[in-house]
Amino acid sequence: MKPLLRSACGAAALCLALVLTGGPAPGAAAAVARPDAPAAGTSALRTSVAASAARAPAAAWTAPLSTRGRYIVDADGKRFRLKSGNWDGAQGSWNGSGDINDAAAHHSGQNSHGVPLGLDRVGIASLLHDFRALGLNSIRLPFSNEMIHSDAPVPDAAVAANPQLRGRTPLQVFDAVVAALTADGFAVILNNHTNTTRWCCGLDGNERWNSRQSTRQWADDWVFLARRYQDNSRVVGADLYNEVRRDVWDDPNWGLGDNHDWQAAAQEAADRIQTEANPRLLLIIEGINWTGLPVDGLPHGRPTLTPVRTLSHTLVRSGKLVYSAHFYGYTGPHHSGATGVGETSDPRYQDLTRDQLRAVLHDQAFFVSAESGQHFTAPLWISEFGIGADEPGAAARAWFANLTDVLADNDTDFAYWPLVGWSTDAQGRPAGDSWALLRYDRAGHRSGILDGNDWRTTAWHRLQTAPQRTGPVPPTRSWHQLTLDHRDFVQSLSARALGDWDGGARKAACPDGERLIGLSHTQGRGLCTDAPAAQDLRTPGRSTPEVVRDERYVPAGGDWAPGYSKLQCPAGHFLTGYSLRGESVSAALCTTARTSLGTTDQTLWFDRGDHRPPGAPGGDFAYGHYKGQCPSDTYAAGIAYTHRLGHRGSPDALLCRPLS
Repeated sequence: MKPLLRSACGAAALCLALVLTGGPAPGAAAAVARPDAPAAGTSALRTSVAASAARAPAAAWTAPLSTRGRYIVDADGKRFRLKSGNWDGAQGSWNGSGDINDAAAHHSGQNSHGVPLGLDRVGIASLLHDFRALGLNSIRLPFSNEMIHSDAPVPDAAVAANPQLRGRTPLQVFDAVVAALTADGFAVILNNHTNTTRWCCGLDGNERWNSRQSTRQWADDWVFLARRYQDNSRVVGADLYNEVRRDVWDDPNWGLGDNHDWQAAAQEAADRIQTEANPRLLLIIEGINWTGLPVDGLPHGRPTLTPVRTLSHTLVRSGKLVYSAHFYGYTGPHHSGATGVGETSDPRYQDLTRDQLRAVLHDQAFFVSAESGQHFTAPLWISEFGIGADEPGAAARAWFANLTDVLADNDTDFAYWPLVGWSTDAQGRPAGDSWALLRYDRAGHRSGILDGNDWRTTAWHRLQTAPQRTGPVPPTRSWHQLTLDHRDFVQSLSARALGDWDGGARKAACPDGERLIGLSHTQGRGLCTDAPAAQDLRTPGRSTPEVVRDERYVPAGGDWAPGYSKLQCPAGHFLTGYSLRGESVSAALCTTARTSLGTTDQTLWFDRGDHRPPGAPGGDFAYGHYKGQCPSDTYAAGIAYTHRLGHRGSPDALLCRPLS
């Protein structure tokens, strides 16, 4: 949702078309002095923010980045909080009507020519100096799929302040921006914002990752781009797609297994990036931004990350998943952001009290980082939020203060939208993007938060200077979900090396280094962990799993599930995967342990109800289904099932044994 939707719609049909998708608006980011254009204001608050930024240079970290529980860490295991801004433009600025060469037909009158904004007005070194003075250590860099494939050079006017970029294609300009940012110490997160180089986010043909292309083509572009920057370790993340939302006819979904399944598409792209291109990247996945028609009496809303609670992502290389969400005051949990005809009676975020806002934000997104030890636990990055410097509304201003307080109080990673915008004169009068934290006139003179008289400065200062966790973050126990809802889910590279280890069956396997500790009676869900020690249990150099299809490893006198068929791992092995034919157990996957394992048997039945340890560590990995889970200080060594009358061969029991 962009500011153009905030005015009343002139016709009901047009308005309905405009508000079918609710997506956040472009925001602003803070400003700071450049060496070639000193800022004109000297407020103590402005000086304090600049000073705090100077004490924490963006270069003071070691690439690549990974995750430990709810935190992002650098290569030394030290917390790296994403303090980011969105440098937009390469995703497109044309509004979709009028002459594409006319600036008036572009968002806020700013024709980006498909490259990051500001390169026509300011030298790139000065821009990066301003970014650093804001206290930023990372940049979210939006792009379009069209930008990747365009072979036409950008107009000279688009890079007038950076003549070294003349004659380059949009992708080559993007390359130069990435190189400059990373050379200056910034972490760069690539963000696939749009399919076409057009302003987002309404009914613009960019509603889904596959609105103008197949999921395969979309993932191919990600593999191409991840490979392109694989030797630059400060390109740290792939933000897979921006604000997935409804188009005219259809909603996206989370887990239905069809062509609109965002959960599955993100899983596919993440797998391909990790296995074909660059395993060092963080994989950043937003929730769903809008479903339904925004009409009172009809179902509609902003699911955001709520579906993650019951269906999360498991990567083939753990420690790389980050979840993301966007929040803007004029939208709401069930409000598209429209004003006038087509507006629903649902409250906007800015209509909520401070306590209501905190509760809603937790339910929609913040739970993924606030609730530790769950299969969905991950760092949360609020990768877009913002508001205009010219915003007069008391409710909107209060919302911005409240949101930045939530970010500060929860020590949450963030990215302001946008960093760069135009102004028309040296006094910074907008007539460009008033949301931008840094605004530049045609002569390159800057105005913004650090240049005085910007009401957002107090909230920005609070966000930048609030206490936060720093230093080493210890390794954290992992919990990951497996699902055979629609297809194979083999997240073990060593198991993939076996090929099709149970032809015709749906197969699942835990990421290498984790063991299977829970199964559902129906639906085919599983739970993996490396608890309690957060250590790889495999024997080094002997990690090839063994496929077990019969009872050959059930010892004489060791029938732990009389009358049931049993798949049991050989001695010294632990369960890491399974397969199903329909609902029936087909095979088990077992891996050699590096230490001596316990042999005392405990049969854990779950065919008639849940049977999980106290506190259910790892969370509900098969919502609405019976499930069994061995205690965290044990391992699963076998699966029992039966095809007797009234049974379907689905998992009924686990054999649990002590780890030592």
